Order: sequence, then structure tokens, then C-alpha cells
Amino acid sequence: MSIDAPTKVIPQARQITTKPRVSDQIFRGIVTAFSFSALVILALIALFLFQQGFSALKEQGFSFITSFEWNVFIDESGKEVANFGLQAMLVGTVVISFIALLIAVPLAVLTALFLTFYAPEGVKKLLITVIDLMAAFPSILYGLWGYFVLMPMAEYWAQLIHKWLGWIYIFDVPEPIFSRSPFIAGIVLSVMIIPIITSISREVFSQTPLERVQAAYALGATKWGMIRAVVLPFGANGVVGGSMLALGRAFGETVAVFSVLNIVYRTNFQVLYTQGGNVASMIVQKFGEAGKTEVSALIAAGLVLFVLTLFVNFIANAIVNKTVKSGR
Repeated sequence: MSIDAPTKVIPQARQITTKPRVSDQIFRGIVTAFSFSALVILALIALFLFQQGFSALKEQGFSFITSFEWNVFIDESGKEVANFGLQAMLVGTVVISFIALLIAVPLAVLTALFLTFYAPEGVKKLLITVIDLMAAFPSILYGLWGYFVLMPMAEYWAQLIHKWLGWIYIFDVPEPIFSRSPFIAGIVLSVMIIPIITSISREVFSQTPLERVQAAYALGATKWGMIRAVVLPFGANGVVGGSMLALGRAFGETVAVFSVLNIVYRTNFQVLYTQGGNVASMIVQKFGEAGKTEVSALIAAGLVLFVLTLFVNFIANAIVNKTVKSGR
């Protein structure tokens, strides 16, 4: 009795296609919709600011950005006369934000490097939790902390800086008054933006390709040599991006600056002296008592701040694309 050999069943050839599954199409549609919603929201904000502030921009023209006066008064004929110029507060915004970045960026980068390459695991987890928590603090808490805790110490630091570097114009003061100055406001802002820069920098540093790290060690590099030759060039893009994100928050910060700065509508490059302001704090100070004409000007000031923030981010992207080098 013979047993027939089993017949081989050849499976049907599977059709290879690049068409995504329905679930992938749905997910892609949801992600795309949320991505475009952010652009739509930004466009609606810009449209609202332009619509509400157009009358002030039309009346003042280009002098709204270049003029150093901001006043509304009634002339002898009973007609309201308004002169709105944002230049003094734009200068204050740039000065305070530059002070904040000058302090925050080195500290944030060094903190990110410590967390990524040096900190023990237990300390690392604790510090990451604290830094992430600091990034979520409301600005009013920073303002109160800056007013009650930081300001007395910062006044002493300002006096020392004036004593040793007072021959430099920006560190000179017309009167020996060091409280509520752009210097103190910059320190408070730096504390606010350090967690943002640190978090982003740490994430980028941790993604440094392992083969590049091992290659640097194989060539005899020390840990610091590896960081300088591989990690920092690789993570420069992330550091710049985090700094620009932090700069956007510094430009628009209101309550913290308002709490520790003597808001005076005057251009002040002497960072240790007790006067100055930024665009956001000026809007808060004047909005409650502003009339219809001045409200339109304040909204136009918000539009200028909005455009300035976008412009800084575009410039940052251009710089990154041209100058950032890959790790070697």
C-alpha cells in the first residue's frame, strides 16, 4: 500500500502596496488638522490685533515705531491730541530680554550637560522633576519672589557692579538708586526661562548619536573633550531653538517685570538705574485708564510685539540653517 506524498500548497503571492491603512489615514488627518489649527489660531490673533489697532497705526504711521513719546492731551480748542511712539519700550524690551539671555543661556547649557553626562541617576531624576516644575510656575510667583527675596540681594550686586564697572555707561547711574531696575527684571526673567532652555537642551544632548560619542572616546578624548567636539556641535541647534523659545516668553512677560521694575516711559540703557519698562508691562500699566484712542494704540503695540517675536524666530531659523555644524 503506497502513501501518496503530500501535495505542496503554494500560498498566493501577497500584493505589495504603499497605500496606507485606514487607521493611518485617520491619524494623519487628525495630526494635520491640529498642525494647521495652530497656524489658524496665530492668523486669527494677528487679524484681531491688526483690526483693533489699525486706526492708531494709520494715524501715527511709521512714527508709531520710531517715536519716543506716548501721551494723550486736550489742546486749547478742546480737541484730543495723541502722540503714540513705541520706541522707548521696544528698547526696554530688548535690553531686559538680552540681560535675561546673557544670564540664562550659559547656566541652562551647563545644567543640561550636568544632567545628561555627570549627574547620578537619583540626583538626575530629582533635578529634572524640579526643573520641569519650575517651567510650569505662573509668572506672578516669580514676580513676588523677585520683589521680596531677590531684590535686596540684587541691589547689593548692582552696587558692586556700579562700584567696579561704573565707568562703563550702561553700568553708570545718575543717582545712587538701584531698586526696581532693568538689571533686576532681567535676573527674574532669566530664572523664568532657564527651565525652558535646560529642558530643550537636555533632550537634544541626550540624542547625540552613540557611535560619535564612542568614536571620540576611542580616539582618546576625555569626557569634556567629547562634549566639546561632539555634543555641543550636535546640540547647538536645540540650544538656539530653546533660547529663541525662551526669548519669546521674555519679550511677552508682563506680571513678573511689572512687579520688579519701575515702569517709566523713557529710554534707559543704564541697566542698574531704577527706570525702564517693556512693551507688555506698559500695556498692563496703561490699559485700565486708557480711552478709546489709547486702547487702539495699546492693541497696536501688542501687534508690534507679536510681529517682533515672529521675526526673531525667523531670523533664528535662518542663522541655525547657515551656521550650525554637525558633530564630528
